[in-house]
Amino acid sequence: MKEGKTYAIITARGGSIGVKRKNVRLLNGKPLIAYTIEAALNCPGIGRCLVSTEDAEIKAVSLKWGAEVIDRPESLAGDMILSHDVVRHVLQTLAEKNDLPDYFVLLQPTSPLRNAVHLKACLESFFKSGANCAIGVTEEEHHPYKDFIVKDGGLFPLIGLENLNQPRQLLPKVYRQNGAIYLMPSKLFLEKNSFFVPPAMPFIMGAEESLDIDKEADIGAAEVSLKKLLPRGGLL
Repeated sequence: MKEGKTYAIITARGGSIGVKRKNVRLLNGKPLIAYTIEAALNCPGIGRCLVSTEDAEIKAVSLKWGAEVIDRPESLAGDMILSHDVVRHVLQTLAEKNDLPDYFVLLQPTSPLRNAVHLKACLESFFKSGANCAIGVTEEEHHPYKDFIVKDGGLFPLIGLENLNQPRQLLPKVYRQNGAIYLMPSKLFLEKNSFFVPPAMPFIMGAEESLDIDKEADIGAAEVSLKKLLPRGGLL
């Protein structure tokens, strides 16, 4: 995998369910989306920072904080629209202008603790890895080998009975997507329409920096973490 032109794509629609208007919600006096814009702009490996939105306020805020904006059709702003569809629209728009980047990194604005340091490290590791994609992950807080499913009113192990009583230390580590970073070649994404194309490189992040703003309680947790990080330059 050779290094090439890389653009950041930030997906930010106006509607949200868990936290109303969360993309422009203030965290320590700064709009939520601004943290992700700053992360992209401060990463030397990223050439352009593009926000996809249909919302006038998000557009204005994004421009104020230094991003470029690609206007998203209302048809791609509904609750059931996938990030794949939005990223495809952005890449196709760029291709029509003969500016399709070699690579893109999808940055969801609900990850304010993911910063330029993370992005730089991910890019550097990815270009050395030979992988087709990189995905930000964090260790799963609750091991799925300990989970159950309910079927016909009964409780059944999700993975297998033999795993239920195993010490966690003996089980393989399991990681979940944290939604903070997705990195891959643009043409490969357009061909496969997936952010996961093996071989995939894990970019492992800690639990705190993997915080995703999904509900009101996350706002308070993010503010506490941001106040801890700012004094030591954690958001460069």
